[in-house]
Amino acid sequence: DKVVTGNHNAMVLGENIDLRIFPKVWAHGFAVEKRDGGDIRRSLQFFDASGEAVHKVHLRPASNLYAYHKLVAELESSNQEPIVSVSASGSDDEAEVEGQAASIDDLRDRWSRLTDVHQFFGMLKTLKLSRRQAVRMVGQDYAWLLDKDAVAAMFHHAAEGAMPIMCFVGNRGCIQIHSGPIKSVKPMGPWINVLDETFHLHLRNDRIHEVWAVRKPTKDGHVTSLEAYGADGKMIVQFFGKRHEGEGERDDWRFLAENLPRIPSPTAA
Repeated sequence: DKVVTGNHNAMVLGENIDLRIFPKVWAHGFAVEKRDGGDIRRSLQFFDASGEAVHKVHLRPASNLYAYHKLVAELESSNQEPIVSVSASGSDDEAEVEGQAASIDDLRDRWSRLTDVHQFFGMLKTLKLSRRQAVRMVGQDYAWLLDKDAVAAMFHHAAEGAMPIMCFVGNRGCIQIHSGPIKSVKPMGPWINVLDETFHLHLRNDRIHEVWAVRKPTKDGHVTSLEAYGADGKMIVQFFGKRHEGEGERDDWRFLAENLPRIPSPTAA
């Protein structure tokens, strides 16, 4: 895997999993060892200043224990007190903005002039909109509301067609991105699970409040994402068809996203 560091973020680029890491959010790290019968489970666990988990790395049976112990010894803090001070949560970039003043015309104009999906967050900051507020406002040529079971339906169709997808799951401190086909989709009660050899995803389908298909212009043609939101308006998970920079969107992914069951959109909030 390739590791790239910068002033404000770091990236880990792998074949199956990519990471986008935002170090300023990381405040506490622990090496955790927990006995499980005759075994010891080891992990590295990281938290933000409020005590919310941002990332965890669990060792597997084939993991290099020497490298693990060496890393822990090098990074061990002199402060081994059993209590850690935590503070209130920091600013939330996805918080719904009450009484937003952005106009639909301004949003649609800026949206139409996007040339890269990475410009989207900057547009939201400029307009002082949350992501969900923007997709609710922009109009159904750019974003349309789907049935709450759309994610599960997408999983099954993608697995049946061996369609490679990209799955984004994150928090303020870290975003994990899986790229590739999925195979084993297992509903279990309220959970919809992907249980593949190199990728596990556990999603509470009953916690999904809204699912949107979102179309963004790029220099390579528009791309379509599937976005699930909770009742608090925050995005839970986001999906794209797998693509590389400079490539157009996959036809099979676009067809799937555009043909998932739609429901009437709510009035813009």
